[in-house]
Amino acid sequence: MKSEISTHEFSMRFTSTPRGARLARRLVSQRLDEWGHPYDGPANETVTLIAAELASNAVRHGHVSGRDFRLRLTASDDALRLEVSDTRSERLPEVREPSGESGRGLVLVGALADKWGVAPRQPGKTVWAEVWLSPATQR
Repeated sequence: MKSEISTHEFSMRFTSTPRGARLARRLVSQRLDEWGHPYDGPANETVTLIAAELASNAVRHGHVSGRDFRLRLTASDDALRLEVSDTRSERLPEVREPSGESGRGLVLVGALADKWGVAPRQPGKTVWAEVWLSPATQR
């Protein structure tokens, strides 16, 4: 007997501006709600916060003049995966000691995601994070 696995995918390019990052965050939350993860549910709140951090980092640290960043969100029965790609290769993300008002983004992503990493691409890089779904995150 074969079980059906449902998958969803959303992908879009955004301007590499604070406004583009805000729009990306809002569309992630909206899409997750449409896929059955309500706005006030743990999965939506967690992935939306990760999206905000990664999109903000793409704008702040991965910006190349005239280039957008791309966000890709996929959902399967057991995980949500978020990928944010920019075109800057020489600035790879690294977890560092927070100082003042900055440096907490990847610490937060590491605390919220079950798994995250960086993959090279031409040009640039993709920072990705996965949140595994469980009965606690499904509510």
